[in-house]
Amino acid sequence: MTKAVKTTATKPVPMDSMRKTALVAGVLYLITFAAGIPPAAFLLGPVLDNPNYIVSSGADTQVLFGAFLDLVNALACIGTAVALFSVVKRQHEGFALGFVTTRMFEAAVIVIGVVSLLAVVTLRKAGAAGADAASLVIAGRALVAIRDETFLLGPGVIPGLNAVLLGYLMYRSRLVPRVIPALGLIGAPLFLVSASASILGFNEQVSVLSGIAVIPIALWELSLGLWLTFMGFRPSAVAALAGNSGSFGP
Repeated sequence: MTKAVKTTATKPVPMDSMRKTALVAGVLYLITFAAGIPPAAFLLGPVLDNPNYIVSSGADTQVLFGAFLDLVNALACIGTAVALFSVVKRQHEGFALGFVTTRMFEAAVIVIGVVSLLAVVTLRKAGAAGADAASLVIAGRALVAIRDETFLLGPGVIPGLNAVLLGYLMYRSRLVPRVIPALGLIGAPLFLVSASASILGFNEQVSVLSGIAVIPIALWELSLGLWLTFMGFRPSAVAALAGNSGSFGP
């Protein structure tokens, strides 16, 4: 007597599930774009531009809000990697893991900068209670210098590596129109050259070269966030990846 063997076919994840994944990733990318601009450009100006901020009257509420946005930026960075990993690993797991790693490293460096600014605010309050002013100024300048270097290393270098890794995955998989990852792949070398020159002292963080270098990367992240939010992954690309590697899953 023979027994019938029941086979269970692998069910593809419904397209609405993939749409939700794309939506989450897109919104998080837009959050990183929005949260990363105000702190550096406006809110953190008082502490970054005033070397004696720690013994001045201060603008603690503004600085704390800027630090909070930096923290939101860092958490959203991690979120984008987590949201996209289960999809892009079907194209190339090594590159996908590299993308997650660099995204987490970027977030960690940003958080170090946030902690240094929170320490400046804390020490400023201690100064009001009678701490030595000269020592506070030295400590404050050191902490601000740490934040400046984290900004150069984190948001200043790592996005170029992110653009290479995720841009390659998106370009090969065709999950989004190829013109979008092409922006990242074209801009990444220019961005990395500019950031490396700044680290080595050949270029200022705020310069014409830096301004030109950041445009393609900014357009890459903004366009990717907008496309994923409002359009999602291309169905044909999702089907091709699922066909090559089985159903999508966490």
